[in-house]
Amino acid sequence: MPGAATVLSTSVATAQESAAEPAMNSGDTAWITTATALVLFMTIPGLSLFYAGLVRKKNVLSVLMHCFAIACVMSIVWLVGGYSLAFSEGGFFMGE
Repeated sequence: MPGAATVLSTSVATAQESAAEPAMNSGDTAWITTATALVLFMTIPGLSLFYAGLVRKKNVLSVLMHCFAIACVMSIVWLVGGYSLAFSEGGFFMGE
């Protein structure tokens, strides 16, 4: 049985090494993509048209463009900082 002990110890060492390496979870990625799409679908037409109903006719295009610009800026901010905060191991202020 010395061969079995060697195989067992090798498989335990391999399992520990593979557990140390973080793997990308496809479920997390799919959910964050779906949630992002839902927020964008809510923000751009829904919020824009809601605010457009609160202003005069001549200011509707301005309100629509403001909401669209804010959605674009916040998408970039999410890519730069928010994704790191959500999916990193941690740091003092921002993820690593």
